[in-house]
Amino acid sequence: MKKYMSFEDFYKKSQEGSHKTNKRKILRSFIALISLGALCFSLLTIFKWQKDNYQIRQMNKKIAKNITVNSKDNETFSVSKDNFSNLLAQNKDTVAYIHMNNTNVNYSVVQTTDNKFYLNHAFDGSKNDAGWVFMDYRNNIDDLDDNTIIYGHARLDGTMFGSLKNVLTSYWQDNKDNYIIYLSTLKENMIFQIFSIYTTKNESYYIMPNFHNNTEKKKWIKTMKQRNIAPFDAEVDVNDKFLTLSTCQNNHGGRIVIQAKLIESQDR
Repeated sequence: MKKYMSFEDFYKKSQEGSHKTNKRKILRSFIALISLGALCFSLLTIFKWQKDNYQIRQMNKKIAKNITVNSKDNETFSVSKDNFSNLLAQNKDTVAYIHMNNTNVNYSVVQTTDNKFYLNHAFDGSKNDAGWVFMDYRNNIDDLDDNTIIYGHARLDGTMFGSLKNVLTSYWQDNKDNYIIYLSTLKENMIFQIFSIYTTKNESYYIMPNFHNNTEKKKWIKTMKQRNIAPFDAEVDVNDKFLTLSTCQNNHGGRIVIQAKLIESQDR
């Protein structure tokens, strides 16, 4: 004999099915809402990233437009004293102007009382995650330390120190015109010769500004030269003054490092 369920059982079963359907709908709606939120956040992040980079590019174009560069056959690069004074008038934190061949590095360099402010502030002091190129607060531009350190973010579009990834390529390294870094200050124009390029983890050793003695400095020099991956043959010793450029290589704490020694300095 065929057995039929009671109305009460039928109603109870239908309600259970309805609850399960509602739960699935709520879950799908929740997942869709989360996905939409993540998409909106990503789009806003990309928009802000592009906006910050655009503002930095425009700001630097304006600065560079008012800079008269004294150069000859790609052998020298210097910023006039009047132009430098103009940079100081725009930002009293200005300490130098840096230029590297075949990179986008052509920026005024600032310095303040810490290494944090210019990580997320532009040359004009406005909030900007692209930051600006800045000198380590421990350094003294008027009386060079053993090692002068300059930092900048590695923006993907090449803004700030983003183009320093070029130095890791054989194409860049094979051109000896690229082995020079020009640094102008209010008092002098300096030329540095690159002797080491490498990548490393985030550490404090390569960004030591001074050494306690020549033995310590000699050991540091040996380590920096051993890390080099480029075909340089520059002679380096404890009497040299050094310049270190540091930027991020990746999101895991890696760094791209360029180190050079002072080979020429001309007072204004």
